[in-house]
Amino acid sequence: MIDRDRVLTKLDELRGYLDEIRQVVPNTFASYSNSIEKKRACERLLQISIECVLDVCSLLVSGLRLGLPSCEEDVLQKLAAPKTLSPSIIDRVKGMRALRNILIHRYGRVDDKIVFDVLSNKLDDFKIFSGEILKVLAGTGG
Repeated sequence: MIDRDRVLTKLDELRGYLDEIRQVVPNTFASYSNSIEKKRACERLLQISIECVLDVCSLLVSGLRLGLPSCEEDVLQKLAAPKTLSPSIIDRVKGMRALRNILIHRYGRVDDKIVFDVLSNKLDDFKIFSGEILKVLAGTGG
């Protein structure tokens, strides 16, 4: 059974991080790239937002008893196999995971343009993800 409270707590945490991102992200790329403080704050908030998404995915795999994943990629495959999440959401989460890995492991070589593009144009992916998770919870009775 899905731990509905933990999933909802993670989604609420995610919503809070996204609100923080919207408060600190500059309106222009020039303002973003010229402020080390803004860049690092946005990168960190983006990283922990993605961590929330991955945590929710893990909670679903566990709660739906889809098997023991061997790695993060396996978590997404398990959610795709029974069509728990749509292929579109799975693809978006894979993209988020890739960005998170870059933010963590290639910190000094992060492409500011890519991060700013995500901050400016792709934050709705998190909202879409949350909406789909809420549908899963409603469909399983939580």
